[in-house]
Amino acid sequence: MSDQFITIKQAASILGVSPLTLRNWDKNGKLKAYRHPMNNYRVYKIEDLEAVIGEIKSGTGYRKNAKREFRKIIVRHLSD
Repeated sequence: MSDQFITIKQAASILGVSPLTLRNWDKNGKLKAYRHPMNNYRVYKIEDLEAVIGEIKSGTGYRKNAKREFRKIIVRHLSD
């Protein structure tokens, strides 16, 4: 089965975020965007979106882990 891609607008609608958020996620490495060969627009693999949705449902998403790491840093700093 070949990879299926959707536009940034469609991906944003599915995930319930703005296209700007998806651009930021691409920049930060949370959700990789691919480029359309003809117009160089961002497109997303459907399977990648399904993985992000799974992370959100299971509570193991990128943001949640980042908050935990930040708290560890604060605690270490305060205990020194």
